Amino acid sequence: MDPESILKQIQLLPPEAQQEVADFVAFLRTKFGEIYPPKKGKKKSVLDCKCIGMWKDREDMKDSSSWVRKLREKEWKRKRG
Repeated sequence: MDPESILKQIQLLPPEAQQEVADFVAFLRTKFGEIYPPKKGKKKSVLDCKCIGMWKDREDMKDSSSWVRKLREKEWKRKRG
């Protein structure tokens, strides 16, 4: 059933039944939370993010795996010693 037909059915109910529907909807919102439909629009590429390439001029970041490995080794030696 689409939202418009549901609304029409609710409007045909007596006021006390409409209040029961409203109470039930409030209960369901607390049970399931609010789910917003996904925003429609132009999808952005991750490459458009301003943070992409911010370290491109750093020589120590050319090989990120090596950089992380060295950073971890340095931290592990500091904790052991």
